[in-house]
Amino acid sequence: MSWPPTIAGLLALALWQGAVWATGVPAYLVPGPIAIVQAFLAAPGFLLLSLASTLVVTFTALAVSTVLGVSLAIAITASRWARAAIEPWAVALQVTPIVAIAPLVIAWVGEPFAALVACATIVAFFPIFSSTAIGLASPPPELLDLFRLNGASRWATLRLLRLPAALPYFLAGLRISGGLALVGAVVAEFVAGAGGFASGLAYRILESGYRLQIPRMFAALVLLSLAGIAINAALSTLGRLLLRRRGEA
Repeated sequence: MSWPPTIAGLLALALWQGAVWATGVPAYLVPGPIAIVQAFLAAPGFLLLSLASTLVVTFTALAVSTVLGVSLAIAITASRWARAAIEPWAVALQVTPIVAIAPLVIAWVGEPFAALVACATIVAFFPIFSSTAIGLASPPPELLDLFRLNGASRWATLRLLRLPAALPYFLAGLRISGGLALVGAVVAEFVAGAGGFASGLAYRILESGYRLQIPRMFAALVLLSLAGIAINAALSTLGRLLLRRRGEA
């Protein structure tokens, strides 16, 4: 555990609570940490169930993004035609704001869960795709020539050289996409919640804002932040373990 960030965080919370007490600002404007904790403890199951709904969308979208990203990265590495056909559309999806197209995706897909996953996948796809593609192209030319001189097939070169070389790049992209999948899920839930689909922690934030339950809104935001930190830490740990095993092998 790193103590400096923990101590700095506790000090910031203490200053925040002290400022709220000193100024007497109402909780419906700026709640203090104590009010936020009380709002969470008043209905922990309610908020945690909504968080679980958001995380299901997040991890489903991350899994779909991983399959699509790796598959398309392999395709553009194997074929120039595939690269010419796929890359422009991948870049177009990356630069298109999800807020702008989320209402269309939700309307076109129809089924709420699938629509949320589709929106989150659009956000999370590109880092995995681009990082894996860079990794697959990273082996030195002399190693590629060595494989060709020894009669290795494309599949053997991919399996024995390109994929192992791409692993660190893929893990870096996966770590980025983990946070982006959560962001995409939250944005999609905001749009769906505005349309009447009540699901996920983002909808609870909207609902709390409409009812001026600001401490509960902050509690939901804190849960989202903690979920993002946990996803990042878990993917970082997974990356270290996989690279350590590869090094030992």
